[in-house]
Amino acid sequence: MAFQILLNIGLAFIWMLLQNEYTFLNFFIGYIVGVALLYFLRRFLHFDFYFRRVVAFFKLILLFGYKLILSNIDMIRIVLSPSMNIKPGIIAVPTKLRTDWEVTLLANLISLTPGTLTMNFSAGGRILYVHSIHVPDKEKAIQEIHESFEKAIMEVTH
Repeated sequence: MAFQILLNIGLAFIWMLLQNEYTFLNFFIGYIVGVALLYFLRRFLHFDFYFRRVVAFFKLILLFGYKLILSNIDMIRIVLSPSMNIKPGIIAVPTKLRTDWEVTLLANLISLTPGTLTMNFSAGGRILYVHSIHVPDKEKAIQEIHESFEKAIMEVTH
């Protein structure tokens, strides 16, 4: 992936040299042309197109922002309600993530959303113990973590 990024930046500089204009706009256009060239050449050079991961990274950021807003609204609803209709609980979330930093990223994303906190890891590090302020259905909560954060992290890293 690093080689493709350097190659793309090199193609952008070559584009600027060929255009004989050294502006940011020409570099950007050259970068886009380089992305297109790498996309079309991926089949012949037998590599995974790196820009897919860049798009997946921005999707992960947008997903986190969306979940952050939703959890803030839920927390406001809980705090402002006259009765405490909450069902706190601790759930064990098994993960398919392979490396320690992927699991750490998942734990941090869970902990950064209000109302949830990653408490501990299992001995092997593949099960997260998450405390949530409102868990009406534990299986649904586990499935939501798998389908949102875990899936997005796997798209970025695999």
